[in-house]
Amino acid sequence: MNPQPGGAQNEVDVATEQEWVEDRLRFALGDRDLDPGSDGPPDGTAAVGPLAGEFVRLATVLADATTVHGVLERVVHAGRNVVPGADLVSVTMRAPGGFHTPVQTDELASRLDEVQYRFDEGPCVEATRTAGLGLSFCADLGAGEEYPRFGPAAARLGVRSVLAVGLFPHGGDAPRMGALNFYSHEVGGLDEVDRDIALVLAAHAATALAATTVCATAELEAAQLRQALSTRDVIGQAKGILMERRKISADEAFEALRAASQALNIKLTQVAQTLVERRTEL
Repeated sequence: MNPQPGGAQNEVDVATEQEWVEDRLRFALGDRDLDPGSDGPPDGTAAVGPLAGEFVRLATVLADATTVHGVLERVVHAGRNVVPGADLVSVTMRAPGGFHTPVQTDELASRLDEVQYRFDEGPCVEATRTAGLGLSFCADLGAGEEYPRFGPAAARLGVRSVLAVGLFPHGGDAPRMGALNFYSHEVGGLDEVDRDIALVLAAHAATALAATTVCATAELEAAQLRQALSTRDVIGQAKGILMERRKISADEAFEALRAASQALNIKLTQVAQTLVERRTEL
């Protein structure tokens, strides 16, 4: 009998799913061999499974991210790949005015986050306030036991279990600056292995975000230094012009610039820049 159309693809899908199941079990058992009688690969190293492969790829793409938003986008999409129980993934960030969701894999994740922000209740909010790992979890939102307002509202939107892991700071106590959120349509859809993998992913994210923030801060400081040097230079030029024309001291020239700034209600730097640029006219 000839194989049915698509049969080969189905076999590939089954094999891939089986690999994920075995790899998840290997992760849960601490990377012990699934077959006690196996001698392992000839070279004595463990075979790299799909989960390890995803984290290797994630490390590569995170290294290429140059902005915080870029890191977060890569993390949420990796989260849906490496946490098999997750149907939706989002990131919560704390801001001076409250919480917001900068990136998500699906619009429904943003709606679920917004419900938690509105009620000030739910894992993504709680994870930012929980010390240690910042782990918050609910296996049956519809029951409404952990979250009496958010839980039933989430169940009505078709989501039954949720897991959130705190982001920032790397270690230390709450409050944290954000959370990595995972949603499942199934009751108990996120198990202990999913939680362990989510914690590893959150650690990758926190490290990448910290590195990106450091780079951004360094760039900002460099830009501020350049601006400061430029400002000092133009003020120095303006003082020199006044000193030469009015035969006054450096301090007197600076006081003249400051007085003009106050009289015209514009920044001293602008006064200096105007004097330098239009010195032949003034």
